[in-house]
Parts: sequence; structure tokens; C-alpha cells
Amino acid sequence: MHNGNLTYSKEQRKYLTRLLEHYMEKTGADNKENLNDGMRFLDWPSTENTKGVDAGLHAMLIMTLEAGAELCTILKEDTTVKKCLAAVARLRKYVADANGSKQAAALLALSGLMPAEKVNSKVIAVDGVRRFSTFFGYYMLQAKTKAGDYEGGINAIRNYWGPMLQLGATTFWEDFNIDWVPNASRIDELVKPGQIDIHGTYGDYCYKNFRHSLAHDWSSGPTPWLTEHVLGIKALAPGCKIVQIIPQLGDLQFAEGSFPTPYGIIKVKHTRLANGQIKSIIKAPKEIKIVRK
Repeated sequence: MHNGNLTYSKEQRKYLTRLLEHYMEKTGADNKENLNDGMRFLDWPSTENTKGVDAGLHAMLIMTLEAGAELCTILKEDTTVKKCLAAVARLRKYVADANGSKQAAALLALSGLMPAEKVNSKVIAVDGVRRFSTFFGYYMLQAKTKAGDYEGGINAIRNYWGPMLQLGATTFWEDFNIDWVPNASRIDELVKPGQIDIHGTYGDYCYKNFRHSLAHDWSSGPTPWLTEHVLGIKALAPGCKIVQIIPQLGDLQFAEGSFPTPYGIIKVKHTRLANGQIKSIIKAPKEIKIVRK
């Protein structure tokens, strides 16, 4: 949708269809995923919640096959489309328990296995941003969006990624826990007596202590989320020939940013007026049709 490169997609046709066949074989007779030929994994913070991992992988397989069906529709691989959708229909007969895992719950919401409103209020919003994770935080934000909780998403960014900024971050961290914040030293200053070296002290699993990366792009979920939902920019046609702009400012007074397309940069600024309405200034390349609500 962003680049409109159909030639590249066609070059991947054989690999894509074989890969989807492989994933379809991972649907068991009991309508559960059967991804057992390797480590069962969502992200490190969720590894000890095996029921949560099971639920997340089940939802992820549904999302994978649905995306595969969409790609194969474009590529006119009709047989693979039918097989994918048939496998999805079987998988949807079973709904796993997220077991309190915010990672798994987000995937259950995004796959449509559970109502997003229920997932948001009963799992993701519980205890604020505790038990968030840097990688799956993006999917938690997306689940909040599906529940219509845009302001909750903005607050989650403030309260989870925001403390990293307050501690001197200029890049996204590999791992973060808000319980690390009390009495922690900024990373751009020498550690003062009595303060905690947040980089040298904390971290889990394979990124303990100074092995913990403080520049990790898997944690950058707020960037696309803010672009898509707060700025409201979404490509509706391949190659960004048609772009929708519907801002969701939540409690913000303004938002400003840019979005790269094959035709050049789209620049957007949204400002909340005194009457509550939003004024938008949009500058886009002439080749792009802008659609607004």
C-alpha cells in the first residue's frame, strides 16, 4: 500500500504461497494452532505465561493467514485464498484464554477473537502500563484504537515511553519497566551518589544489565501509531495514490508531522480550536488524492 510495488509482490509469489501452505499445516484437527516445530515465543516478558503465549500464537496465525489471503487476492492466487480462509474459519472456532497477558490479549482483539472493548478494559488497561512491553506495546496501542480508546493510547505513550524521555532517552529502549523509574539516574548524566544506574542495574532474559540495548527499533511502536491515528494518515490505495487523513487528537491541542510517499512528503498540522473543532493544514504532492471524513 505504501510503495505500490506490485512487481516485487509478484516476485515473491512462489515463496509466499509455499509459506502459507506451511502455516496452514499448523492448524490441528482440534482447530487450534500447532506451531510446535520451534520455540513458542511472543516476546521475552511473556515467556513465562505459557497459556498467554498459546493464545497469542493462535491469534497471530489467524492474522497471518488473513493477510496471506489478502496478498494472494491481489496476486490472483485464488486457490490459496480459499485455503487460507478455510483454515481461518477453523481456527476461529477456538478462542484461547490470554491468562492476563497484555501481549496475547492485544492479539486476540486485533484478530477479532475477542471484543476489543472487553480486552482493553479487562486486560490492557488494568494497572495502567504495568506489564506493557516495548515490542508488543505497539499491538496494545492498536488494540486500544480498535476499542475507540484513542486518548488511552496517548496516555499509554505518555506513561510508558514518556519516562524513557524523562530519563534522557533519544532512542527507543529494548526493554523497559516503569518500576525501574524511582531513584533512577538519567542516562545522559553521570550517576549521582545514592541514585540507581538504570542501564547497569536492570534488564531481563538475554538483555541483562549493560547488554540491554538503549537503541532498539522494535520498541518504536508509538511512531507509526501517532502517524496513523493522531495525525490520522492512512494509505487507501497502492503507492499512496489515495491517502485518508482523519486526526484523533484525544486531549492534545495540536499535532504536527510529515509522512513520506513515493511522490514526496505530506505535511500535516492539526489544531484544536476554541469551539472544539479541529483545523487542519495539509500540504501534499499533486499526484495524491487526500480523503477526509
